[in-house]
Amino acid sequence: MITTNKKIHASLPWRVVPLTEANCHELCTWRYSPPYDLYNWSPWENMLQDQAEFADPQIRAEQYRAVLDEDGLLSGFVQFFPIVGVTRLGLGLRPDLCGKGSGIGTQFVQLLVQEAQRRMPQQEIDLEVLVWNKRAIQTYERAGFTITDTYDKRTPTGIAAFHCMVYNGPSLIR
Repeated sequence: MITTNKKIHASLPWRVVPLTEANCHELCTWRYSPPYDLYNWSPWENMLQDQAEFADPQIRAEQYRAVLDEDGLLSGFVQFFPIVGVTRLGLGLRPDLCGKGSGIGTQFVQLLVQEAQRRMPQQEIDLEVLVWNKRAIQTYERAGFTITDTYDKRTPTGIAAFHCMVYNGPSLIR
């Protein structure tokens, strides 16, 4: 079933749908400016060669979804990491939609929480965020997440400090 947030927040023009290969190719072209450029994906050809993340058809089908706007344009993506008893969100908003101060990021995260609750209503929802990413942390807090832990974790560029944030806001399921 395709979920739209219009049922709950009429102002949100997005819908969550399966992530297609065309969406994947587009995600690999998105470019965030520093310091957020570490979120840039490798070129699609490299992702395919390595069968990395959403380039692996099984991982894409089981874990990834696209977020399309009312015109069918790719606005973002979400990954539902498979953790027992927890739905961990990995997410990305199209670079030109980030950092505008309009609240679009908070609405985007609320849509993803709604989809996570629809998929696995009994599970806790959390996410990880680099401790220096104040912009994302504020967005997640406005969407109902709270920092519950801070730890170091290995990344492709070395060890980095992360916060784990857990969703504590109201249920968005109606």
